[in-house]
Amino acid sequence: MARTSRSQWLALSRRTVVIRSLTACAAGAAAALALVKEAAAKMAQKAVEYQDTPKGDQECSNCSLFQEPNSCTLVDGEISPKGWCKFWVKKTG
Repeated sequence: MARTSRSQWLALSRRTVVIRSLTACAAGAAAALALVKEAAAKMAQKAVEYQDTPKGDQECSNCSLFQEPNSCTLVDGEISPKGWCKFWVKKTG
């Protein structure tokens, strides 16, 4: 009878280990997704060297990151179509 109780205890223990492992993995995945979301946050204008004037023919209105009428996928705040930052990328097409 002692063997039966011990084997039941081991089975329960394995189940507990598996459940806790899965819970830990889910928690780790949630933490990783939170970090990705933080990384996706927009950057301050000062950090990207944003200016309200163009740099040569490079201006926000012809940048692939610009979102009309006055925002950007990378830069926080209101963005002038005639502005510029160091992440300027020529719009294709």
